[in-house]
Amino acid sequence: MRRDRSVNLALLSMVIDAICVGVSLGIASLIRPWMSSLPLTQEIDAPLLTPWILYPLFSITWVGILLLLAAYDPARHARHIDELTQLTLGSILASMALAGMLYLSFRDVSRALFVTFTTLAYLLMLAWRFLAWSWLPAGSKPLDSSRRVIIIGYGEGAQQLYSETQQKPELGLHVIGFVADNRGVNADLTLGSLDDLVYLVHKYQVNDVVIASPHIEYDLFRQMLGDLQAESVNIWMIPAYYHLAVQQAVVEEYAGMPMLELTQPVFTAYQRVIKRAFDLIVGSILLLFSLPLMGLAALAIRIESAGPVILKQQRVGENGQLFDMLKFRTMIPDADRYLQQVAVENDTGQPIFKSAGDPRITKIGRFLRRASLDELPQLWNILQGDMSLVGPRPELPQLLDHYAPWQRQRFTVPQGLTGWWQVNGRSDNPMHLNTEYDLYYIHHHSLLLDVYILVKTVITVLRGEGAF
Repeated sequence: MRRDRSVNLALLSMVIDAICVGVSLGIASLIRPWMSSLPLTQEIDAPLLTPWILYPLFSITWVGILLLLAAYDPARHARHIDELTQLTLGSILASMALAGMLYLSFRDVSRALFVTFTTLAYLLMLAWRFLAWSWLPAGSKPLDSSRRVIIIGYGEGAQQLYSETQQKPELGLHVIGFVADNRGVNADLTLGSLDDLVYLVHKYQVNDVVIASPHIEYDLFRQMLGDLQAESVNIWMIPAYYHLAVQQAVVEEYAGMPMLELTQPVFTAYQRVIKRAFDLIVGSILLLFSLPLMGLAALAIRIESAGPVILKQQRVGENGQLFDMLKFRTMIPDADRYLQQVAVENDTGQPIFKSAGDPRITKIGRFLRRASLDELPQLWNILQGDMSLVGPRPELPQLLDHYAPWQRQRFTVPQGLTGWWQVNGRSDNPMHLNTEYDLYYIHHHSLLLDVYILVKTVITVLRGEGAF
């Protein structure tokens, strides 16, 4: 998806910039002796041995400042001048910050070396960006390319959008056709009625659905949004529907026209970059330290009973995309065959498939669940990008029918290893009855909240609250 590619591009940019900073410092140290003939420069006969700690310190500081200035914001990638402006401003501030750090620590570092280093670092970061841009077709927007679009309705806005995409192929938007109950002026491009919408999205692998009809009934409109929220598509709307704007909806320019993007997540592209970087760093550290524990758990499972050690369970991820979630096996083999036999209903008639006395759980499995060690393999899901450290828990596909349309908002963000509802009750309540907790997290997301939830998760697990 477009947002996933944007995040990956931003993370790649951060890595390349960090390498540029480190390489520049090394080059500046090597060529410093040849600069002795310059005015106001002290004579040095041999290459300087720069303290090794400065390499990671300079790289992290420089990239961190660029990150704070939104230089890696994917929304700016289509406008090179904005990216250059942020890069230049960030480089100036980074140079000042590094100079201050040297003044307070390694004051004997050559000033000529430092000036050479900062100049080289900026030029290298500038150079690789120009090379990347030169490989892209002129006027193209790589993050939005090859997007397949379905337009709902035949109104003036729909016709204008179709005309814009036809006249400006550089937009990278391919209109597959129109969807409406009544044929209009583009009858030859009519794909079907609104009842066929979900089928058409799957058939043509649609990326964007644009609602351009002002005559859709409110109830039908709500049902249509509920159906689309389970699909991995972006939903856009012509501003005629401003009175139906939902929380977190924003106005964006789409093919030169102002539209309301109803699936605009609380997480901006910039927040996604920070969240993904946090997941990769913390997830890698946790995986490294948990490997011995995972080995012991796997051995205990194998000794107690036959069957696979790790299970792959299909779950619903962000935007309704299915993925295989990894878990240590904590039940007898073929436990899913007995799922309906152990299911119970709560006071409201909603099914609950987890209970403290589930006879399918093995002895080792009960311990692993109580300590939440059965979830450790999901660290690999996090590194793969299927999950995040913090977010709503991935749901079982067969339980989606129990979700009301408004509850599907929980799938608009990356699903997590732990979340707000886990630290406020955990398995004492099923996921589809905890949507309020998930929506609270979505609407109040921050990196600080993620850290708080992770810390509280550790405390909750140590207390053994609500896990079975």
